Amino acid sequence: MINIKEDEKLNVLNHSCAHLMAQAVKHLYPKALFWVGPVIEEGFYYDIDLGDVTLTEDDLPAIEKEMKKLAKDGKRIIRKEISKQDALTMFKDDPYKIDLINRMDEADTVISCYTQGDFTDLCRGPHVETVKECKNFKLLKVSGAYWKGDKNNHMLQRIYGVCFPTSEELEAHLQELEEQKLRDHRKIGKEQELFMNDELVGSGMPLWLPNGAIIRKQLENYIYEKEQKLGYHHVYTPCVGTVNLYKTSGHWDHYQENMFPTMKVDEEEFVLRPMNCPHHMLIYKNKMHSYRDLPIRIGEFATDFRYEASGAVKGLERVRCMCQNDAHIFVTPEQIKDEFKKVVNLILDVYRDFGIKEYKFRLSLRDKNDKEKYFDDDKMWDEAENKLREVLNELDVEYFEAIGEAAFYGPKLDVEVKPAVGNNVTLSTCQLDFLLPRRFDLSYIDNKGEKQVPVVLHRAIFGTFDRFTAFLIEETKGIFPLWLAPVQVNIIPVNNDYHLEYAQKIYDLLLESGIRLELDSRNEKLSYKMRESQTRKIPYTLILGDNELNNQQISYRTFGSKETTTLDIKEFINKIKSQIANKE
Repeated sequence: MINIKEDEKLNVLNHSCAHLMAQAVKHLYPKALFWVGPVIEEGFYYDIDLGDVTLTEDDLPAIEKEMKKLAKDGKRIIRKEISKQDALTMFKDDPYKIDLINRMDEADTVISCYTQGDFTDLCRGPHVETVKECKNFKLLKVSGAYWKGDKNNHMLQRIYGVCFPTSEELEAHLQELEEQKLRDHRKIGKEQELFMNDELVGSGMPLWLPNGAIIRKQLENYIYEKEQKLGYHHVYTPCVGTVNLYKTSGHWDHYQENMFPTMKVDEEEFVLRPMNCPHHMLIYKNKMHSYRDLPIRIGEFATDFRYEASGAVKGLERVRCMCQNDAHIFVTPEQIKDEFKKVVNLILDVYRDFGIKEYKFRLSLRDKNDKEKYFDDDKMWDEAENKLREVLNELDVEYFEAIGEAAFYGPKLDVEVKPAVGNNVTLSTCQLDFLLPRRFDLSYIDNKGEKQVPVVLHRAIFGTFDRFTAFLIEETKGIFPLWLAPVQVNIIPVNNDYHLEYAQKIYDLLLESGIRLELDSRNEKLSYKMRESQTRKIPYTLILGDNELNNQQISYRTFGSKETTTLDIKEFINKIKSQIANKE
């Protein structure tokens, strides 16, 4: 979906449309006062004080009608520059504008405002020439918003909208929004009982329900098997660490604002861990290593905690408690390129398995001028960045460079994936680290019997299981491949009095074969149970009636199909087990 804020033409158009909306609101609600109306990625919004009036979605058509009337009238949008004192006089009865004006720098002797017909508002601009250009718009929703984003302030009402140059572009955008609603992993997650949130647990702390837990466990099994074959050794480490642990790693100085507050226990200060590398450094340090031992690959499905602003929290996609598919690979300098290639190849292998085709490699580099964010060692950084460039060039993969996006300890490769809806998301990452091994005083004995410092590759293939699951839900619309589906087979006896016993026999046979299934023995109509099975997007629905009982067979329908296929039970079991094994 296009980022309206970053598109210069759409940015100007949407900001102008925000003023058109404010003018229409002022016509309908003369006492309305306005705070700010910025352009955002999805369009625009305006925060409005309507006194005792509370808007609902049902009020939006009336505002749209007035906006269309104003747009048709086609008034020119006129810029005027005034002094700060004139601005205070012009808006003397508007406490919101007075607040804005008073917070402007004294050096701002000239303030701009824009007028269209009978409506004037403070604004830096620019705007389109006339309101007629804003005719292709749609108001999307209304919500509450605290003044200045501070929960201690009173609540304003926020109206969201979007505007495009043509009606065709607007219609295409609205259709995409509808598609986005259908794919929203929060909606599907609720319908299919995959996960939930509860304010008693806390914002950004999802609870995985049984169906969602099955999907997550299958993902864990999948990547664990791949990592085992590649020589990874999995560990378990605590979800907390002392403040001194993170001071040693450097995260306390460079990452503290993203960490949860400290907890004092006895004489120690602990913090919920935001990442796992410090723990894995200490596991490596637990014994002496020879160069013959390297590379050493330590993996973990680790629960981490990071502070996210409440407004940024979203379902499983952006959370405060997450489980990473994490690993740290300890190598000699000579092994960097080979191990980095193996990580990239593992990423590509996983993406092939999941049918992920639209992605970009981003080489995230330091900003040489930022001496606070990044460890100050030019030689180390140049060496690390050049190593990653060499590997990407040798693999002949397309990538782009992003200055200032590196971790504080080293450059990294991020993989940005294009989801079915919305903007790109980062799933996989691989980071090169010369720094943390030094800070933890790690070493190995080289072939000359001398101590050397290893290099570490930090990597996560899925990223977090949370975000990857959200991505999968939206990619598939909740129609999971058979091997991932929480319920793979639903058995429906046509008549419980005659067919339930046979249905139970088939259930037991499938259960023994490791199939995840349900037996729907409710006293409901067959048509109702069939529809519900389709609504739940269960891959296979078995219908067992007289013919199946008499011939000791099964009949099934796959999700989305109205065709019924009849098979011998052993043939069906072999078919479904083959599909699961091959992850079809």
